[in-house]
Amino acid sequence: MNRRESLALIGSATVMTADAVAGTAVAQTPPASGGPFRLPPLGYGYDALEAHIDTATMRLHHDFHHAAYVKACNDLVPRWRELATTPAERILADLDSVPAAVRDPVRNNLGGDWNHTFFWILMTPGGSKQPSGELGAAIDSTFGSYSGMTEQLTSAALGRFGSGWAWLVVNKGRELAIISTANQDTPLALGARPVIGVDVWEHAYYLKHQNRRPEYLKAWWNVVNWDKALANFKNAMA
Repeated sequence: MNRRESLALIGSATVMTADAVAGTAVAQTPPASGGPFRLPPLGYGYDALEAHIDTATMRLHHDFHHAAYVKACNDLVPRWRELATTPAERILADLDSVPAAVRDPVRNNLGGDWNHTFFWILMTPGGSKQPSGELGAAIDSTFGSYSGMTEQLTSAALGRFGSGWAWLVVNKGRELAIISTANQDTPLALGARPVIGVDVWEHAYYLKHQNRRPEYLKAWWNVVNWDKALANFKNAMA
């Protein structure tokens, strides 16, 4: 999905009633496409991250943008049958093994599906609001402090030109690092495992924050579930 398509979807969200913006009624979700890929449920209410992430953005982001990646993956299956049977993480970690004819759409759409699934789980309401345990100690050791890490990751997110993501990862050397990826590229392609990641595509924040990415990022830190991040860290180090 390119920037023009993203903005077109954002524009479609304006065709709502006042009640829709309030979260009591919304534009209909596109019908689910047939195939092995399914849009995972959000797992919590669209309003659960208010006032930091608004209801309208969550619904548009999940039901339209993420759904579009899922549909595109299903559309790709007839062109490469192994897409339906090979674990997504294995594919994304070794994109060179994907046939050249479908490599770019697989990178973009399977990556979009995987990135967003990770994102929703990371922001599950509740949980710790600052890192603790092994992750907290690793952050302090690597970045000097929690605030040092957040400053560096925010800088990476702000520095990502155009669309993409910023990540706290465990790299190949089993050390914490901050990286950013373009479009829907994943850390897996770099041999890294994500601990946290923030979506900086415009569709993640434009309804509420317009072009004010720093404002969105400041709000986003309030919805990271650090219990989920700790689990990601332990899995990455295992």
